[in-house]
Parts: sequence; structure tokens; C-alpha cells
Amino acid sequence: MVLSDFVIDEEAAPGVVLALHRATHATLRALATRLAGLDLPASEINALANLAGRRPLTVGALAAATATRPTTLTSVLDRLARRGYVVREVDPADRRSFLVSLTPAGHQAADAVSAAVRGLEQGALSRVSPAQRAGFFAVIHALSEASHDPAP
Repeated sequence: MVLSDFVIDEEAAPGVVLALHRATHATLRALATRLAGLDLPASEINALANLAGRRPLTVGALAAATATRPTTLTSVLDRLARRGYVVREVDPADRRSFLVSLTPAGHQAADAVSAAVRGLEQGALSRVSPAQRAGFFAVIHALSEASHDPAP
């Protein structure tokens, strides 16, 4: 089954994981440039992007959405709270959990982050075919599944 007509010359390419790593860093640099006025590190951009347009999330749900350990996310949320972008409140459905929500300033920052992400994504997707996009998502899905397999 052919998922894509996109071919990578494996001799010239560093491998899928390293290429993805390189693309991730390039994406983060581009977002940092587009969002320079907000002075946000990548971890805070990630959190705000995942909170944008959503109801409050538990710390666990936000950790899953951002692919961040909850303990690491705690320091990110501390910084965002100090900047006045988020608040954490006890979850009324589970008093052992906290809900993270955006403040009005946080909504503005998250909207700016979302616009930057959308703009970058649209620019990238305009350069590839639907079949190439499908192939990319197939590889991302396979990498996600493989990352859960025990090491050989």
C-alpha cells in the first residue's frame, strides 16, 4: 500500500527521527521569532497552544496534550501563572486534581500563539500534496506507537 508519493533519499537524509528533531527545532525557532513580543520559551508556547480554545484542562490532560511529564509541566505552569496567563483551581469533580485555565491575558497570548502556529502550518502545508501529508501523519503515528514499545 502506498501512503505517499513523497520519497526521501535515505542516503542523504539523517533518518526520520533526526529529521523530525531538526524540523521541530526549526519550527520552534520560527515560532519564537513570530512571537518575539511575548518572549515565550518553547514549553510555554506548547502549553498555551494546547490551552487555546479549550475549556479548562486538568494538569494530567494538559501534560498528555503537550507530551510533557506532569512534574515538568508544573514549572511551566508556575511561570505562566506568574506572568498572569493561567490560573490553577481545584477540580470540583476531583478535589485531588487541578484545572488549568487561561486568564484574559492568557487568552490574548494563546490567540497570538494559535495564529502563529496556524500561519506556519499553512505555509508548510501549501508546499505538500494531500498524499504527502497523509504519509507524514502515517510516519508520526508509527513513531508514536514505536515509542511505546519496550526497548530491544
